[in-house]
Amino acid sequence: MRWLDGITDSMDVPLLAEVCGIEGNIFRLKINEEIPLKPRYEVPDVLTSKLTTVRLTSCPGDTGSLVLASGKGDLKCHITANPFKVDLVSEEEVVMSINSLGQLYFEQLQIPPKQRATKKNEEDASIDTTQENQEELGLWEEKFENFVDVKVNGPASIGLDFSLHGFEHLYGIPQHAESHQLKNTSDSDAYRLYNLDVYGYKIHDKMGIYGSVPYLLAHKLGRTLGIFWLNASETLVEIKTEPAVKYTLTQTGPVAAKQKVGSRTDVHWMSESGIIDVFLLTGPTPSDVFKQYSYLTGTQAMPPLFSLGYHQCRWNYEDEQDVKAVDAGFDEHDIPYDVMWLDIEHTEGKRYFTWDKKRFPNPKRMQDLLRSKKRKLVVISDPHVKVDPNYSVYAKAKEQGFFVRNHEGGDFEGVCWPGLSSYLDFTNPKVRKWYSSLFAFSVYQGSTDILHIWNDMNEPSVFKGPEQTMQKNAIHHGNWEHRELHNIYGFYQQMATTEGLIQRSKGKERPFVLTRSFFAGSQKYGAVWTGDNTAEWSHLKISIPMLLTLSVTGISFCGADVGGFIGDPEAELLVRWYQAGAYQPFFRGHATMNTKRREPWLFGEEHTRLIREAIRERYTLLPYWYSLFYSAHVASQPVMRPLWVEFPNELETFSVEDEYMLGGALLVHPVTEPKATVVDVFLPGSSEIWYDSKTFAHWKGACTVKIPVTLDAIPVFQRGGSVVPIKTTIGRSTGFMTNSPYGLRVALSTKGSAMGEFYLDDGHSFQYLHQKQFLHRKFSFSSGVLTNSCADERGHYPSKCVVEQILVLGLKKQPSSVTAHSADGSAQPVAFTYHATTSTLKLETLSLNIGADWKVRVQ
Repeated sequence: MRWLDGITDSMDVPLLAEVCGIEGNIFRLKINEEIPLKPRYEVPDVLTSKLTTVRLTSCPGDTGSLVLASGKGDLKCHITANPFKVDLVSEEEVVMSINSLGQLYFEQLQIPPKQRATKKNEEDASIDTTQENQEELGLWEEKFENFVDVKVNGPASIGLDFSLHGFEHLYGIPQHAESHQLKNTSDSDAYRLYNLDVYGYKIHDKMGIYGSVPYLLAHKLGRTLGIFWLNASETLVEIKTEPAVKYTLTQTGPVAAKQKVGSRTDVHWMSESGIIDVFLLTGPTPSDVFKQYSYLTGTQAMPPLFSLGYHQCRWNYEDEQDVKAVDAGFDEHDIPYDVMWLDIEHTEGKRYFTWDKKRFPNPKRMQDLLRSKKRKLVVISDPHVKVDPNYSVYAKAKEQGFFVRNHEGGDFEGVCWPGLSSYLDFTNPKVRKWYSSLFAFSVYQGSTDILHIWNDMNEPSVFKGPEQTMQKNAIHHGNWEHRELHNIYGFYQQMATTEGLIQRSKGKERPFVLTRSFFAGSQKYGAVWTGDNTAEWSHLKISIPMLLTLSVTGISFCGADVGGFIGDPEAELLVRWYQAGAYQPFFRGHATMNTKRREPWLFGEEHTRLIREAIRERYTLLPYWYSLFYSAHVASQPVMRPLWVEFPNELETFSVEDEYMLGGALLVHPVTEPKATVVDVFLPGSSEIWYDSKTFAHWKGACTVKIPVTLDAIPVFQRGGSVVPIKTTIGRSTGFMTNSPYGLRVALSTKGSAMGEFYLDDGHSFQYLHQKQFLHRKFSFSSGVLTNSCADERGHYPSKCVVEQILVLGLKKQPSSVTAHSADGSAQPVAFTYHATTSTLKLETLSLNIGADWKVRVQ
């Protein structure tokens, strides 16, 4: 750890900078006022508690500079004090420069005008002149419609620039309805990170919507970097890309001589308040950057298995009879689903933790019906609380001072669904603890262990507020203004909700909590969706890059409302959305009130069949989905991946956003245009081979293939060299499939080999973590032998499930025999079918235990 003082920004404010190394090739830079008038806000609770700093060694450098090296010495920080500048150097190449453009900006906190002494010395007078200039510009007091935002200690914005050498492709900083690759903002608006309730948001727009993750990744051939700007206030990000040989070097010294002249992207971060607290993730691979970011903020929570099934929602299912009828409809039409959802109308006058006595007089009976079919219920719980002294949640929170306050000291009140409402201050640990306690079965009357939670409107949404949110000068726990922490408010509600569901089961059961608003680290607490989308083809199309961006910024459990929340989708669009959603992590159909009912069987027999097939394909792939989420949970790898993540050395993949990888094995290309008869699918990898998952036709990689499409399906390809575990029997919900048999889809590489993994536990508890009750298996095919072996000796989980079917794609020669060999040495002949036209080998009526060691020999 090293401290540098005497640094000043463009306003000559004396600053203190701290540079430290963190385990895993991460550098942290913190800049604050040397002597602030009062403490400035530093974001708590996002970073994991396990961060370990590493010793940085000082190396010889030029006069007036400091060189700090990481443990191995291959990464160095070259720090110049005057003017302040940091170069991140890897193997003698500058990959990132900080403040090379001189945009370090740090507005100091100042004494309020009314408190200024009447007599000041000369130094004070100069400060006073600055204050007067700021006041003239309206920076101390800003007006937005009827609202006046008074900044008690004046404007306190911060900013810093980062130059990324050789990089032209940047990703991240969700949430925006924009392309996956970040755009040059030189001639347009900056990307805004400010959580807002935006109904029917515009697409291809950089405005802030529901969530914010102030983290971006830069990728080029040979290296991936990350910049994590830990700040929860309103933030703007400007991006300017300079093509190769468009700038001149002004540096001197040994580093400059070795720096390559090439393309460069400049990123300028600006936040309204707080301090500069930035983490440099040095990679060098995409996988490394994912691990570095999750080391800082945590990995994706391991979801309960049911939550990877299909969810059925609308605003609102009217009553218990409606729920019963919709539930029965799925069974009648042989469509699996796992979760029924209830929106705000299920409550007594929008009072959360209550039930409408006329519509839902017996919620436990309703849940018993769902439980009998091994299904779950999700209900909504928003952060606003109806102002009603007779409502126990309001009365208790009011009594204990648990609401956000207005700047005059009283409870902040705004309008939301219940009418006049107060807002729980989730930034206060005591409020979070109390809120968590509300989910106890003894407190939340009518709730059972199959009930899970949906946090909505938690940006927070305040009807008739500035930009439909809370005033920035509202006061939170610790006397912090809302402006300091706006973007983390929803993060805290999901945290408290998740903890409440864990506590109600005495720490035994995994919760499911969906949130609309989120921040860096929200992945630790559950799932996220893209909010109030519209039933239009353009919204289906933009959902893919939106979900890819969430995925690479740590939030793997993400999805978009199938069919579009707003409006009435035509049948073709609805089918295409189900086909896309079935291959995206969070899979929920949802619609707003006053839209036509759109349960899957309401669009005619043919469209019902197509939607059924899409949903059933989701359930077929559940073993693969669950294994991918385990990899996200323990190894930080995204479930849904842009092509550049899997093929980081292929320039052609860097801008692709209309198709993606599920894990490392499946390539998915949703159809996002009406009446499509053919789509262009890019198959990456010059040494790869790709198999059509329906026809088993194969293509070599590094080419674009025109694939004919009908409304029956979307193009999905399995990568040669992979093994995908599946379920061969589909139940009415995931709970009915626990003991059903498995199949393996083995797709051979050009070398005739394949590899894959499989993860299994009880699907609902924390015993996989505390008692190591899990199976982690590895499948490999090489030299004609398929082997099932243990991938993690720590895990033990008895399973009676068997592999009953194996499909091998790309086997060029018909075998003469196939035998199964168990661990005790016994061997059994296996019946098989070989299709020469498709080069596929099919083994059926097997009975190989999924958790045992065995081999299948193909000769």
